[in-house]
Amino acid sequence: MGNNWHIGTSGWSYGDWKGVFYPKELKTTDWLTCYNATFGVTEINASFYHLPKKQTVEGWVNKTTDGFLFCPKMSKYLTHILKLQQPEEVLERFFEVFEPMKHKMGPVLIQLPPSLQFNYDTAEYLYQLLASKYKDYRFAMEGRHASWVNEDSITLMAKYGIAFVISQSGVGFPYIEAVTTKDIYIRFHGPAQLYTSCYITAELEKYAALFNNWLTEGHILWIFLIIPPIHTPLKMHWNLKRCCVDNKELKWL
Repeated sequence: MGNNWHIGTSGWSYGDWKGVFYPKELKTTDWLTCYNATFGVTEINASFYHLPKKQTVEGWVNKTTDGFLFCPKMSKYLTHILKLQQPEEVLERFFEVFEPMKHKMGPVLIQLPPSLQFNYDTAEYLYQLLASKYKDYRFAMEGRHASWVNEDSITLMAKYGIAFVISQSGVGFPYIEAVTTKDIYIRFHGPAQLYTSCYITAELEKYAALFNNWLTEGHILWIFLIIPPIHTPLKMHWNLKRCCVDNKELKWL
């Protein structure tokens, strides 16, 4: 079950973690190695804003253990500027940069803006391209407009093996517990105030039971805690692991 369970945060480079999660004297270049001692996976949020250099990607790979995994976020140029149109060049540049990470990569996260509505032809063209040219990679789609949770959208993701991102938040992100592939990708944004609010025991118990069911069915879970103050992700990581991996009672610290 352990190999089917991955839990981490949306990146590791947060200044307010210094002196709390990271030792004060630790260099920022060593933060990823320190993060790797607790978590086994991370999203790469920085790639959403600008592509890193290829040597930077190589450095991240070399600083982590063999079993550590990365889920880079697709460039916002494709999602927010091009709105998924004409994806060829953007995808080619993205995967050329991230090629050194291929063997350590989980699903690539495609996060859409709330204003972008589902368009069947546009989505299918993208999915076909991903399935033909980038078939060795996995993908997760986070649609933030309600149209992305309609039946056509979900069916199309299942057809092409795209994981539907289950986004839990208190701000109205579209939410359904749709399973479209073996990978199940969940993002916790905070139950009330975005990125800062904490989950209570009852909420975690609900998700722990859901995760256990999916694990029993043979799914691979990718769970990300999009809550930068480090105390909350650490507690959630400990509690969810305790329930789902160690089969122990939930005990909020």
